[in-house]
Amino acid sequence: MAKIGNIELGPFPLLLAPMEDVSDPPFRALCKEQGADVMYTEFISSEGLIRDAAKSVMKLDIYEKERPVGIQIFGANLDSMLQAVDIVEKTKPDIIDINYGCPVKKVVCKGAGAGILKDIPKMVSLTKAIVDRTALPVTVKTRLGWDHDSIHIVEVAERLQDVGAQAISIHGRTRAQMYKGEANWHPIAEIKNNPRMHIPVFGNGDVDCPEKAVLMREEFGLDGAMIGRASIGNPWFFAQVKHYFETGQHLSPPSIKDRVEMARRHLQMSIEWKGEKLGVFETRRHYTNYFKGIPHFKEYRQQMVTSDDSAGVFAVFDEVESVFGEAELSF
Repeated sequence: MAKIGNIELGPFPLLLAPMEDVSDPPFRALCKEQGADVMYTEFISSEGLIRDAAKSVMKLDIYEKERPVGIQIFGANLDSMLQAVDIVEKTKPDIIDINYGCPVKKVVCKGAGAGILKDIPKMVSLTKAIVDRTALPVTVKTRLGWDHDSIHIVEVAERLQDVGAQAISIHGRTRAQMYKGEANWHPIAEIKNNPRMHIPVFGNGDVDCPEKAVLMREEFGLDGAMIGRASIGNPWFFAQVKHYFETGQHLSPPSIKDRVEMARRHLQMSIEWKGEKLGVFETRRHYTNYFKGIPHFKEYRQQMVTSDDSAGVFAVFDEVESVFGEAELSF
């Protein structure tokens, strides 16, 4: 039974990964409806928070219906991170998560995200300082290491636990790999099998079908799965995994009507939350997966991702529902 602090998460929770411009409140709401157990926000820059940057502050929005929810912060400067913790606490999340895994160059070059994997003592001391600063449970998301020659994640996880981290999520790639190649879950299982470890160990990376979630649970013995890219344009993924856990059978794929309705709600909520322009723009990345598997769909998809106003996108949704009707699809 996984537990973060006093938060009971059930036997094998599914966590929505923090994804930039993806894991916003509208998308989190849809994933929660479909069975996601823990929500994490997009990662938030500590420097942006303390400067009161509008985009960073907006990411602090959380809602009662999505709890338990963790707010994820990143940064390399101790004072900035501690000030960010104070700001985050006021929004009353259930968890504060530290990002030590983002591989993007503009984050890494400042020593933040996966950049801190080059300086493990700093990673540990920063974690301790944050744990000491807040009464909220602190969790960590990281990668196996900076590169193949610096994978010391079993020791690193132990040290993070020792300074008070309440759970750890590990993406099974190094920073050098970015998102290439296959995720390696074996070192994550080593952490879980370390007799000194008692906090939950969650696996992340390449959980793109229910069978892989079962593998992570049964063969690798992890405490839960953090789902990222597989959920983009597919909030049903959480329900599909849970159905497979319970029955050993695949859930029937969503119909065209279901897909159109989900995409329509997603766009509408995005516009309500972040305005017409950003709402239209940032929902585009989901459409390829929302309408995956529909033959001869390229023209409609092109219209969805090039329309600059929501009325145009909604009109395409209506046309898709009308043209494709009840076509049989596999997701």
